[in-house]
Amino acid sequence: MGSVRYGTSILLTVLGFGLALGASLVIPSQDASVNDAAYRVILAGLIALYLGGGVFSWPNPVRREKFVKRAQFRFVMGLVLLTWDLLGTKFGILPMPFFPGPSKIAWVFVDERAFLFTNLLFSIRLFFCGFVSGVVLGVGTGIIIGWFVRANYWIMPVLKMTGVIPAVAWMPFALTVFPSSFIAGCFLVSMCAWFPIGFQTARGMQSTQKAYFEAAQTLGGGRLYALLHVALPNALPSIFTGVSTANGLAFTTLVITEMMGARGGLGYYINWAKAWSSYYKVYAAIIIMAILFSLIMKIIAVIQDRALIWQRGLTSSVEERG
Repeated sequence: MGSVRYGTSILLTVLGFGLALGASLVIPSQDASVNDAAYRVILAGLIALYLGGGVFSWPNPVRREKFVKRAQFRFVMGLVLLTWDLLGTKFGILPMPFFPGPSKIAWVFVDERAFLFTNLLFSIRLFFCGFVSGVVLGVGTGIIIGWFVRANYWIMPVLKMTGVIPAVAWMPFALTVFPSSFIAGCFLVSMCAWFPIGFQTARGMQSTQKAYFEAAQTLGGGRLYALLHVALPNALPSIFTGVSTANGLAFTTLVITEMMGARGGLGYYINWAKAWSSYYKVYAAIIIMAILFSLIMKIIAVIQDRALIWQRGLTSSVEERG
């Protein structure tokens, strides 16, 4: 890849954000009460981040190729922010207060940072408690169903029947039985994660080829060895498929739970802001949710890559033979 092409990619990456920053600095806002400082700092930070990322990625061919692939997308994102700012903050074309400009939304992160941070911590704590318990229960249930025939006969129908019920349908029951809304929220998040993880774990273990067990037995491995070193590793791809599916469901359930019953969290913050018609605060909370969900997905992807590192060699071998 030539240096000219790569330099063009770096320029294209920052050009959209540079145009958005220039418009914010030059064109006056319709609403004099809007503070553009936070929005401008974010744009300047993005420009500095991508310039630094471009310089950092240059020595490595893999990182360089990834940077180039995303250049057009980043340019368009800058143009979207530019258009949004012009239609909202600068010219007031978008109807208010339902479609505030990015400057007004960005200032929320400064003006209400303490309250936002408190609710963010509440959401993270609730999600962590509920999702981790759902993963443990799901994997445990899947192992029992996939390994023991009698357990599959009795538990699998129950798993299928309860799994199709939306977790939020259990909310009246959870709020009545459990002593606090936080514990009730953990139960609901755990319930929605339990079904896909348990089902995928069971299916992954049951799909283990008989020849693998015979090979383990020939090498002197007992029943416990076959479970831990044959069936469970074979089920790992299915387990992570279930975890990824459950992550989206759990996050949705988390927000709904906070909106309807919890005493804190980003969902609670959205309800509070909506009651005061502060829609710019609603958008700020939604942006935080999107970033938080993306980070959780990234963490799961990193753990999956580490746990299934053996698949890289298998995939490469198949591609080479093809």
